[in-house]
Amino acid sequence: MNEDGKVYVAGHRGLVGAAICRVLSNQCFGNIITRTHSELDLTDQSGVRAFFEAECPDYVFLAAARVGGIHANATYPAEFIRDNLLIQLNVIDSAYRSGVKKLQFLGSSCIYPKYAPQPMKEKHLLTGELEPTNEWYAIAKIAGIKQCQAYRHQYGFDAISLMPTNLYGAGDNFDLENSHVVPALLRKFHEARRNGQANVQVWGSGNPRREFLHVDDLADAAVYLMRHYDGEEIVNVGVGSDVSIRELAELIADVVGFEGELLFDASKPDGPPRKLLDVSKLHDLGWQAKIELRTGLVNTYKWFLAHSAELRI
Repeated sequence: MNEDGKVYVAGHRGLVGAAICRVLSNQCFGNIITRTHSELDLTDQSGVRAFFEAECPDYVFLAAARVGGIHANATYPAEFIRDNLLIQLNVIDSAYRSGVKKLQFLGSSCIYPKYAPQPMKEKHLLTGELEPTNEWYAIAKIAGIKQCQAYRHQYGFDAISLMPTNLYGAGDNFDLENSHVVPALLRKFHEARRNGQANVQVWGSGNPRREFLHVDDLADAAVYLMRHYDGEEIVNVGVGSDVSIRELAELIADVVGFEGELLFDASKPDGPPRKLLDVSKLHDLGWQAKIELRTGLVNTYKWFLAHSAELRI
């Protein structure tokens, strides 16, 4: 990537897009293009084509997506598959047609098969059935990866795809209806401590194991790989270690200062029993995560406290 090049970050207001913009700015990329949803609806094909024709960016980070946890996926399956397919199709195709030099697409570790071998290698994609609780999102994201590979095969378009693990950090979504596990638990324990509650209910048995990557680490890896990787195969981006949901909940309770009881509701779905990425390829490419989980949670909680007023919490 040429630091003088024009870089379009799709989804710059989201958790990942905002972090990528911070990293780009810190690395002296001075020509960063962004658009809010009201300025550019990425599900509108004609609008996206007109934007690319007018702006002609050199590089694209496709971080825009409809995302959410188990509850959101179960409640809005049509929106999850429709919106993600439209965003990907429009941005990738318009990027190619307008002469973009390189595009990066972001998948997710949750699109690997439900019972994939652990830790999951890049080659395990599409080797088994998907996790039913997020299959709509998974199918859309897999289609995005395959679109990048198809455009590389047929048109020679330099499109790479990353497979991040579970993310958290500053700017996360703390809406309890649609958020992922880390922001949901941070908010739950915060409110419980503030209200003097004796206990907090945690969704599921607490037994599944998950890997968590701070979004600033992901953004650093994303820019690094745009500079140093141009292969067709997806690249896992994670830390290479995991914790149980019970361990995570106990750690978050400690960070927040909640001293009450944790009640695990095993009647709620757990999702896959384990999701851990094999990050040996990423390490071979010269990048490793730097932010330890507790440190990342402390920093995320500090951000939450600083922005609780605007979050209306």
